[in-house]
Amino acid sequence: MTVWSHNLGISPLEALWVILSATGIYAAFFVLIRTAGQRALASWSTMDKAIVIAFGSVLGRVVLGYTPTLAAGVIGLATMFALFRLEAVLRRTRRGAYFSSKPILLMAGEQVLQAGLRSAKIVEDELYFKLRQAGIRNFSEVALVVLEPTGDVSVLRRGELIDPLLLRRIPNRDSIPAHLVLPG
Repeated sequence: MTVWSHNLGISPLEALWVILSATGIYAAFFVLIRTAGQRALASWSTMDKAIVIAFGSVLGRVVLGYTPTLAAGVIGLATMFALFRLEAVLRRTRRGAYFSSKPILLMAGEQVLQAGLRSAKIVEDELYFKLRQAGIRNFSEVALVVLEPTGDVSVLRRGELIDPLLLRRIPNRDSIPAHLVLPG
């Protein structure tokens, strides 16, 4: 037994496997979230939370291997944090658009945008829940409803005109009624 594995409980080769496993799981998670869409990050039901806990358990075992040690845990965690930071740096580059989702317009004024709901993988009942959560009592109170890149749903009320700068990344912003947006 080497000094490394005797003192740390992990050999250099095992440490490399932890790094490769963590990188592989991170990449798979990234691809699956991109495939599932922003909706996968939106508010979760109790069942969704239970599934996430189960995923965490499975992912932990995959990353750490059969005999997890403190050293393997630290290496796996450090690898995940390093990948997270790398992704953040890449988001700021010219090609960073691939790493971040665009907002999706779900409602423009009183009109529910079916194409937006389909794209966001949201059903009307979920939209209505978000409207009620925002204190909306009538569709006439709505200026915009947007699924944000974070998975959150933003509900903007009528009253104040919307600054066009706030709409710049929304792909179909031309469907927003002009009387709701500041001229500019």
